[in-house]
Amino acid sequence: MTLAMTENEITLAIIQSLKDGKKSIFLDIIEELQPYDIAQQYLHIPSKHRNKFLLYLPLEELTEFIQEIEREDQLLVLEKLGIEKSTKVLDLMENDNLATLLTDLEPEKIEELLSEMNQAESQVVQNLMTYQPETAGRIMNNRYVWIPKHYTVREAVDKLKHFAELAEYLNYLYVIDDEKKLLGVISYKDLLLSELVDKIEDIMYSRVVKVDVHTDQEEVAKLISRYDFITLPVIEEDGRLVGVITVDDIIDVVIQEANEDIEKLSASGKSIDFTTKPFVAAYRRLPWLVLLLFIGLVSGSIIDRFSATLEQVVALAFFMPMIAGMTGNTGTQSLAVVVRGLVSYDLDIKQVIKLVFRELWVGIIIGVTCAVMIALIAFVWQGNIVLGLVVGSSLLITLIIGTLAGTIIPLILYKFNVDPAVASGPLITTINDILSLLIYFGIATMFITKLM
Repeated sequence: MTLAMTENEITLAIIQSLKDGKKSIFLDIIEELQPYDIAQQYLHIPSKHRNKFLLYLPLEELTEFIQEIEREDQLLVLEKLGIEKSTKVLDLMENDNLATLLTDLEPEKIEELLSEMNQAESQVVQNLMTYQPETAGRIMNNRYVWIPKHYTVREAVDKLKHFAELAEYLNYLYVIDDEKKLLGVISYKDLLLSELVDKIEDIMYSRVVKVDVHTDQEEVAKLISRYDFITLPVIEEDGRLVGVITVDDIIDVVIQEANEDIEKLSASGKSIDFTTKPFVAAYRRLPWLVLLLFIGLVSGSIIDRFSATLEQVVALAFFMPMIAGMTGNTGTQSLAVVVRGLVSYDLDIKQVIKLVFRELWVGIIIGVTCAVMIALIAFVWQGNIVLGLVVGSSLLITLIIGTLAGTIIPLILYKFNVDPAVASGPLITTINDILSLLIYFGIATMFITKLM
């Protein structure tokens, strides 16, 4: 029905079906949409039609759709559904998503929702919420298929068929012992290619890549990226298998971590999006910017200190913003390289030294190229070879120092277990401004008699 329709036409068709009370037409439209598309349609239609939209939506589709919208919208939908229907939805939701949804709610509200849920599902969610946020235990899912080591392939296939609807991904089956300790893993493909009488313990892989419940979610993302897994098993400290982390959850983690790093690099440090109120956004940005303002006063005092030099050679003022700007920019670029590397790799001392020397050479190459160009421009413009040498040498030195500052500062912070992203672009830019001005005016003052 929706094959030849645009998104706007689908929206209009849904609104019309809701207006007319044509539930069958509404369901025909919804049937061909993915959960994400259903969520987008819900958010696009006028608010007055949303109650009927939720009323017409079957329970399974409702559960899938609610997991595709933002947490604030999820809470609003649950409120519209009422306690009876919302608890049915919560029972069907992935437990990791539910634990995230309930985070930071009032204890009374959490207790109310969990008390109405299926007891077993409620207990699982409560267990997940005991783990620290942004750890493997907090984002893991308990819906996976495990098999005892003594099973035959036939018994494993039969269990797989029985629990197919409960497992989000069936690419891997995890093998456990009587105490539920993880012993091995077997892929769905290997299971199909094996003889029905083969023992699982004879064909499983014993060397299992796994994480424990306290592993940081960034480390989990690195492992899944490194090995190209669809799921990753999660164990307790005693080796018991307690859940799996799926690739779709890791994609969410990667996006979340990237957003956090962008916020830190932009010196806001806290979440700011399209819906953030002006006063809240300003409040979140102000602390860093006020700090940078006072640091920036140092730049002003440097310019004041060398005002006599500027008065004698006014042409120096023309090149001053360019040198400061280029130095700050190259430092910020190096910072981005380091932060990206620390997120993607486990850097050792050898790799760190290699990175520092690589960035040093980058600074030298960029510095020499730009220094020669600006020296020629200064000479042609003013006809003063000394001015060209002063501007060119200043730019060369500051670009090298700026590149090294953008590389070394975040590495030092990382060494002391401080998030390197807090060494934000504005901070490094300000530090490089100060250094570039000192170098520029220092060299100019040394050659002041030649410049006049």
